[in-house]
Amino acid sequence: MAKLSDYESIVGKDIIDELRILAGKLSGRVIQNINSTAVGGGVAEILNRMVPLLGDLGVDAQWDVIKGGEDFFKVTKKFHNALHGANVEILPSDFDTFIEYSEMNARQMNLYGDVIFIHDPQPIALIKEKPKTKSKWIWRCHIDFSGPDIRVWLFLKDFIEQFDGSVFSAPGFTKDLSVRQFLISPSIDPLSDKNKELPKRVINKVLDTYGISQDKPIITQISRFDYLKDPFGVIEVFRLVRKYTDCQLVIAGGGATDDPEGDKVLNEIREKADNDPDIHILVLPPTSNIEINALQRASTVILQKSLREGFGLTVAEALWKAKPVVASAVGGIPLQITHKFSGLLSRTVEGTAYGIKQLLHSPEYAKKLGKNGKEHIRQNFLLTRHLRDYMLLFLALDYPEDVIRL
Repeated sequence: MAKLSDYESIVGKDIIDELRILAGKLSGRVIQNINSTAVGGGVAEILNRMVPLLGDLGVDAQWDVIKGGEDFFKVTKKFHNALHGANVEILPSDFDTFIEYSEMNARQMNLYGDVIFIHDPQPIALIKEKPKTKSKWIWRCHIDFSGPDIRVWLFLKDFIEQFDGSVFSAPGFTKDLSVRQFLISPSIDPLSDKNKELPKRVINKVLDTYGISQDKPIITQISRFDYLKDPFGVIEVFRLVRKYTDCQLVIAGGGATDDPEGDKVLNEIREKADNDPDIHILVLPPTSNIEINALQRASTVILQKSLREGFGLTVAEALWKAKPVVASAVGGIPLQITHKFSGLLSRTVEGTAYGIKQLLHSPEYAKKLGKNGKEHIRQNFLLTRHLRDYMLLFLALDYPEDVIRL
């Protein structure tokens, strides 16, 4: 595991010194993070890196995970899709199931933090325990809230407004709330296995393992097997591009313990691919960070054709590797990509295919976009910036401001 000092060569000594000063002001406080899964998904990935680094700074940061059965996670997945604007049937019994498990977790969870940091909707109802504590409570939203299902939104809003503050990833996700709102974008860790530099032999070994040729361009999308990532649209895009350029497609991903829908989506992707030898569908375990890194570094173009997106950390990961990216102009993705400067944004299957064709036929332009994209990530979306924002957030709870932008 990397130590804070290891980041100095990437972000500079001044940034590291600032983090140590902020950490000193949090001395004696316990930060308790709570979410719904320890593996799979961007939240778990960030916490796996952030909690140890806060410890290295001397901040007592802890991490706990709620419990839930299959019926609970089916409901929270429905909520997740509905909050992203999908047309989902929400039953009264779904709300009952959510409350039932929330009450069970409230009985079993030890709430000990000076700051209790709740991530996403699954553990949100723990806020009912706030009167029994002397803690400051923060709710952190990692998903796209720009067009939520009104029933689910109003249900969650009652809980959100009991917190001392709420955190959103992008300005477009914020809502009319009676509690303070903080704007903090997610980040990637440049020294993690998923993002660190890799020797060519490691990349070659991964490609050989999965039977991916290096003789023709590789178009890759890496994400959960999720309808909102539009894997079917990815295949349509690929087939349009292949009419003009001989290439291959990699769709690589996995699931999370709080996402019961992944296997169904995976089977439908395989059916859509129809045994096409140029379409590689890779099911990766949560620990496949080196493999993901290698696949991104081997790719000619990286795609993120999401229909809705909370932030899209795979975009930042690809840009950090100086890869040209074509991504949907949704959620937090436009914060990472300035169109035609650090990548290409698209809105349709045809537009996405056109962008990929342009990059495949203009390698110098693709290289320039990748270079610009990496510098943008260095300046704005690395873990050290995220650490700074979170520590400022914890300190800001001591001050009565209406809205604070970090």
